[in-house]
Amino acid sequence: MSDYDRNATSRFGAAATRASSATLDQGLRSYMLGVYNYMASGLAITGLVAYAANMLGTTNVNGHMALTDFGRTIYVGPLHWLIILAPLGFVMFLSVGLNRMSAATARVSFYAFAAAMGLSTSILLLVYTSSSVANAFFVTAATFGALSLYGYTTTRSLSAMGSFLYMALIGLVIASVVNLFVHSGPFQYALSVISVLIFSGLTAWDTQAIKEMYMESDSTEMAAKKSINGALMLYLDFINIFQSLLMIFGDRR
Repeated sequence: MSDYDRNATSRFGAAATRASSATLDQGLRSYMLGVYNYMASGLAITGLVAYAANMLGTTNVNGHMALTDFGRTIYVGPLHWLIILAPLGFVMFLSVGLNRMSAATARVSFYAFAAAMGLSTSILLLVYTSSSVANAFFVTAATFGALSLYGYTTTRSLSAMGSFLYMALIGLVIASVVNLFVHSGPFQYALSVISVLIFSGLTAWDTQAIKEMYMESDSTEMAAKKSINGALMLYLDFINIFQSLLMIFGDRR
């Protein structure tokens, strides 16, 4: 009888463990799906705003592209610098204040950031051909998807790699600021190549970090804010890879 009780208890414990694991896996998948959905929505908003700004800001004159009054305002006038710096302001605002925001406020702020990024990056549609932009986007999507999948599925800790990449990112930012004054084409090309490597590695590391942020005990509000924070991290990785690939391989108009 005692053997029967031990076996029954063992079977019950194993079944409970499997049920708990299944619940955790389902919750994690739902959480990660939320992260990717927010990210995809942000990219869609960025693309739509960039396209709309380009359509409103340009016109065709005798077969050549020319700026409209709206285009001169956002691409040439003093407002141009505000448009360029606005996404950075949004990132700082979200990074510092996300924990104090409600999930609804964080969601609106993230989408506002994505719209500001779309307005800022719409200038790329003036510089590069449509086919180059499309090619860079699809290559970025394939690269990002593969690296994010690796970060999600690997059992190897990527924390050491992440620390190294963030130090490299600081160096990249400093070098990019220097090149604003130097205006060196070859140096910018090298920075773009390095940027692709850094943000490709960060895509895998960020995905693993986002996965590890998940807690089954999180409230719906907290889970939503973590999803938005994760979406912001991956969105920035995607955008930086895309812009760098466009600078490396893109055909200028």
